Amino acid sequence: MVCFQRASTAGGYEMTKRDTSAKTSSVQGRFRLPDPPEREPDDMTSFDRLAANGNAYLLREHLGNLETTLVGGEHYVSPAPTRGMTGLRYPDLLVAFGVHPAAYHNSNGYVISEQGKPPDFVLEIASRRTGRIDVTEKRVDYAALGIGEYWRFDETGQHHGTRLAGERLMDGVYVALDIEELSDESLQGYSEALNLNIRWENGELVFYDPATERPIATLEDERARADAEREARLTAETERDAAESRIRELGELLRQENP
Repeated sequence: MVCFQRASTAGGYEMTKRDTSAKTSSVQGRFRLPDPPEREPDDMTSFDRLAANGNAYLLREHLGNLETTLVGGEHYVSPAPTRGMTGLRYPDLLVAFGVHPAAYHNSNGYVISEQGKPPDFVLEIASRRTGRIDVTEKRVDYAALGIGEYWRFDETGQHHGTRLAGERLMDGVYVALDIEELSDESLQGYSEALNLNIRWENGELVFYDPATERPIATLEDERARADAEREARLTAETERDAAESRIRELGELLRQENP
């Protein structure tokens, strides 16, 4: 099967091939879920919304506690170790608190019995092929797994029927969360699981910190912070070298005055 990956030089996608066997595997005797099926070309919107713009990385950095907070996606969620993949889903984005990220990577997916709890949050990015399933079958499956919040993002609104939707699990059933339209025509809903506002903003998925009413750090913010830290470090080193030089000069003057 053909896999589409973003090319590093041409700015588009290049085709590579890999084994897409749906059989589970064992590494040094450990159970591992299989890789999900390869995506169709029109499903690659999740890459644009989560990977290419750094959203997944920035969300991981914002939520912190990397040893117990998992931000992942595009791996199966399973109630328990299983060799049957029928009915299992692999959300575009998954967040779980108080879990074991290392186990997620070792098992090549999220095994609820292994983690001790369902994920707290999942999000699906709309595509022409999966749009109907996102709003029908996946709602039932994610509710059955006990996932606390299920969100959907659709750049155009054509595949999900709406551009942004969020639901919270209550008594085993998903209940729609309020989505407000802002003055700039952006849409916004609050995720209690993440303690973040989620926005559809000019066709982009943006996470806002309600405490600051600003987006969580962007890649540009991270670069600016790194540059500022580097500049501060260089300034401190320059000032330290100047102070040490001045101390040596004063020491030399004292030796000359008191031979």
